[in-house]
Amino acid sequence: MTRDTIVTADVSHVILPLNRPISDAKVMTGRQRPMTEISLTFVELETREGHRGMGFGYVLRAGGKAQYAHALELAPFVIGEDPNDIPKLWDKLAWQSASVDRSGVAVQAIAAFDTALWDMKARRADLSLAKLLGSYRDAVPTYNTSGGYFGTPIEEVCANADRSIAKGIQGVKMKVGQPDLKEDIRRVTALRNHLGEDVPIMIDANQQWDRDTAMRFGRAVDSLNLTWIEEPVGAHDHEGHAWLNARLDTPIATGEMLSSTRELQQLIDNRSVAFIQPDAPRIGGVTPFMQLVPRAADAGIKLAPHFVMEIHLHLAATFPTEPWVEHFEWLEPLFEERIDIRDGCLQVPTRPGLGLTLSDQARHWTVAHDTVSGH
Repeated sequence: MTRDTIVTADVSHVILPLNRPISDAKVMTGRQRPMTEISLTFVELETREGHRGMGFGYVLRAGGKAQYAHALELAPFVIGEDPNDIPKLWDKLAWQSASVDRSGVAVQAIAAFDTALWDMKARRADLSLAKLLGSYRDAVPTYNTSGGYFGTPIEEVCANADRSIAKGIQGVKMKVGQPDLKEDIRRVTALRNHLGEDVPIMIDANQQWDRDTAMRFGRAVDSLNLTWIEEPVGAHDHEGHAWLNARLDTPIATGEMLSSTRELQQLIDNRSVAFIQPDAPRIGGVTPFMQLVPRAADAGIKLAPHFVMEIHLHLAATFPTEPWVEHFEWLEPLFEERIDIRDGCLQVPTRPGLGLTLSDQARHWTVAHDTVSGH
């Protein structure tokens, strides 16, 4: 039997505008400007037999043009290849990018191809991606982040939390890390008092503290029964996270800013976290993410992937202990489908693959597109 091969790779650059500027602690401390849009690179693959798959990567702030340009460079290397050879193709694309390392923009461009290949494989099997990979559950607990950013008065944060819970979302996350530590503590305490003891609350400092400041904050809020404190120190400070994780009652979470499984493995090896937060589009896609899953599970570390619930819901469903998935509605306009929320959980789609179809609006927001094809 003649094997199927990839004949077309469509690569698109999409700029998704946000409804309002978004600010976290990095803006409050002057390190970044408010975020007004999200840059995405979409890859759509088609084979000689007509099978299709779609994947994407994203960039917050600078780097989107570089990600798209690198994806265009990689596209010719999948033409003529068997789409079932996913690890082989990941390695092939990584070797093309060897001089710019297996991290950062290089692997983030690969992620769009890798995810498209997995989406195609699951579609061919008429299974959701979660079922293809081997899922433990059909629904995953979720918490909302978009309602707790800076620039939002605490009264509005509380109202946003109420709306999230009314939608069936289980927990909420609020941003901290502003220069005034007392104001952070005041806001967190107000949210806990508003929601009561039973609603899970996560706190995210976005790397804005040194170790001593993080310790002071952690000790001040240890009695508030927080689910975790996220990124209290620099993303690459594995030792600092481990030091805090060993000394605070509140669990520590981090990992979203790391762009390779090698860096995430250091968090596991150092016991730096109670919750590890890998981001599949940032570390190279489904393939490296699924390599990390058993390592974290074996170490007794819990899973809470960062952003992109549209992909991470499927991957989190394969984790042996109950994970968390972050709810953001930001990417919803890009797709025709919606993820169901019920009883505090995101319901894993039963549609084949990722279960996603690009919307007409996504096509409207496309600022660049190219097709690479072969025979």
